[in-house]
Amino acid sequence: MTEENYYKIIISPYSSERIFEIIESQNKLAFIVNKKANKTTIKRAIEKLYNVKVVKVNTMITPSGKKKAIVRLHPTNSAVDLATALGLM
Repeated sequence: MTEENYYKIIISPYSSERIFEIIESQNKLAFIVNKKANKTTIKRAIEKLYNVKVVKVNTMITPSGKKKAIVRLHPTNSAVDLATALGLM
């Protein structure tokens, strides 16, 4: 899969007050993703685009109809550092 396809899977990082708490306490990040993407492709895209190790991916459909993925990073990777690099913090 090419890098361009990964950008079609991961639409944008997602932030809210609750997400900031999760970033700091649980080493997790949230992304808005393509509705047709599954957990495996989301995990692969995050790992390739941001050069991090993903432990787990949870997905949900928001009330507005978008698909959101909560991604837990491996303890060797910092969600705070990645969030800062993405401009969330």
